[in-house]
Amino acid sequence: MEGVLNADNAPDVRARWVVEGANGPTTPDADTVLADRGVVVVPDILANAGGVVVSYFEWVQAQQAYWWTLAEIEHRLAERMQMAYDAVAQVARERDVSLRDAALVLSVQRVAEAHRTRGLYP
Repeated sequence: MEGVLNADNAPDVRARWVVEGANGPTTPDADTVLADRGVVVVPDILANAGGVVVSYFEWVQAQQAYWWTLAEIEHRLAERMQMAYDAVAQVARERDVSLRDAALVLSVQRVAEAHRTRGLYP
């Protein structure tokens, strides 16, 4: 649910890590409270990516008329999620920013690079 973690209840969080399973569950004020307390927030754009990745796998399989086993899908998903987390964590370390800010920086960089490479489509 969006906005469920807010400035009023963020001080009550006893976890060291919050992994956002919903879209936008943490308000900006709650992000600040959690960061001040040393709580790491894995943002929704990263934590929720698995569903999008598996949807892509389904599309690829349909295009190829070939089906992967559950073990193959789980392995491919784990690889991609680990690569995504590693890339975001690296940007967070290099720029000394939160994982949320690092994910945003990385996504803008990737869109800009795609635009430079492919040009702007009408």
